[in-house]
Amino acid sequence: MEAGNNFKQWKKQCLSKVDFSKKGSVDEDIKNIVSFINDCHNYFTTSSCSGRIILINGESDNTEVQKQNCSWLFVSHQKCQKEDVLAGLRKACGDAVFKFEPFVLHVQCKQLEDAQLLHSVAVNSGFRNSGITVGKKGKIIMAVRSTHCLEVPLSHKGQVLVQEEYIDYVVQVANQKIEENQKRIERFHSCLLAAVGAGETFNKGRVEETKAEPVYTRRRKRGQEKTDSKNASPVQDDVILQNDDEDSLESGLHLFCLESC
Repeated sequence: MEAGNNFKQWKKQCLSKVDFSKKGSVDEDIKNIVSFINDCHNYFTTSSCSGRIILINGESDNTEVQKQNCSWLFVSHQKCQKEDVLAGLRKACGDAVFKFEPFVLHVQCKQLEDAQLLHSVAVNSGFRNSGITVGKKGKIIMAVRSTHCLEVPLSHKGQVLVQEEYIDYVVQVANQKIEENQKRIERFHSCLLAAVGAGETFNKGRVEETKAEPVYTRRRKRGQEKTDSKNASPVQDDVILQNDDEDSLESGLHLFCLESC
């Protein structure tokens, strides 16, 4: 019970925070995914990025990779043009690096079983670098990650190191990765709705049915009064059949999710 209360508190605190990312909002291509996850009882997102092409300017004398020592010369969450990269390179004064970073999503889960379900959805959708971590306070984080990245140095101390033809080539490679990234996002969204969405709908139906139990009880008593002389209860038989259908739905839910993905 305490773990459940902690999860509710963590979720409330996280979703009420201001977005401190450079963009300040969820990327358009994954708004539906983030919204769906945050509406689920057992999940909420802690960070996300739909994928991007960036050109960063790092300090030449710095041997460590640190975000605070880098400035963005160019960024796009869609395909880009060679001219966009060349314009960014003209502003570089350090070591410019051209990168493609794929879709990433961090989701906090209520229970380990919830994280395992989400992990299988991610892996089956092509995000095979996904993983689960458990913190000291019991926080369970499922990270959706992929390995189809790209990172190419283009300049050193402001001096461009490659020909324009090569820049054109790496831009084409990055754009191809953007296309593949979008396909995987769509696949992930579809599998997510089939697996997690089916579970949410089923649990909601169970709650509604629980609230309606007194109605079924009254109907059953009335049916029994009418059929006492015949020693039969057709209404009771109907209730049993409904329970049987319910059990079969629950046992087949996992198989349905895998086949849909």
